[in-house]
Amino acid sequence: MAQLAGFETPRLGMGTMALAIEGRPTDRAEAIDTIHAALDEGVRYLDTAWSYYLPSRPGTGEPEDLGYGEQLVYDALRTWDGPRDEVLVATKTGWLRTLSAPVAVETVADGEMLGNNAGSDSDADQNRAVIADRTGAVSGNAFGEYGWQADARPETIILQAKESALRLGVDTLSLLYSHCNDPQVPYDEQMGAFRQLVDEGVVRYVGISRVNADDIETANAILEDAFIAVQNQFSPSYPDPDHTLEYCEQLGLAFVCWSPLGGFLDKVDQRRYDAFRTVAAVHDCSYQRVVLAWELAQYDQLFTIPSARNPHEIKDSFAATRLVLTPDELRFLNASVSR
Repeated sequence: MAQLAGFETPRLGMGTMALAIEGRPTDRAEAIDTIHAALDEGVRYLDTAWSYYLPSRPGTGEPEDLGYGEQLVYDALRTWDGPRDEVLVATKTGWLRTLSAPVAVETVADGEMLGNNAGSDSDADQNRAVIADRTGAVSGNAFGEYGWQADARPETIILQAKESALRLGVDTLSLLYSHCNDPQVPYDEQMGAFRQLVDEGVVRYVGISRVNADDIETANAILEDAFIAVQNQFSPSYPDPDHTLEYCEQLGLAFVCWSPLGGFLDKVDQRRYDAFRTVAAVHDCSYQRVVLAWELAQYDQLFTIPSARNPHEIKDSFAATRLVLTPDELRFLNASVSR
């Protein structure tokens, strides 16, 4: 257990992205059951975002698309018969989901599929380049791809935060993260918007995500005591090459690792997990459980938030809080992860 945003919570929470974006359960009730299973197991930290939704048409989403993930968390808590006041709900702002326009295709005699501008970039390719240049993330196929688009203008941050509070049914958001550092907006201006939200009582505590040491310094200077957490990618696949975990430890900030199992939208080099499979065989458990236990052993203010699409996955993940790795096992695993 550890303190985060005023809550005493296990250091393994649950990310809800997998329940809200591509690949999400087709039955919404199944997603709510998965959150209920997490809470029943002992999870007390749910992590969502303004951008956890899927555009139904090309663009950044229709009004009926928006808020899917946050509404899911709200409905799950509303229908759960446990102690809801013990549950920390964190959300994020400053990103949008995108869906590119489908590419018109034709079938030629040999069966090859060609775009409507054979020999040049297709509309989807061009859109992919724009999104990747700004965010580095797309998924889907050539006939309409989902992606992410940064929008951390101060007015967007403030509007989205207030919308998130309404969806989550609270007057004040306990913990709001900046979802990314938008390269088109000076970071001090982005943090200034969060400072305003804190001063207005819309937000109690602030975290930042997808950031480096310079961004952490900027946030710390502007937000002061309201700044409590950094949410960065961390796993055997991506072992924090910028050493932001160590920097958080120096400053006494919580470090929250996203994609702690490598990321369900990303290709994972399975060889990076061989050592974890070796240790898992000794403990007769999944290697994913060993990965999460290894992460928790890195820093006593590290929180990990694996996603899950069904109750079995989150129950297996939460069992990592009870898995004790020996010093020899930790040395073996640390040696297998190049940092």
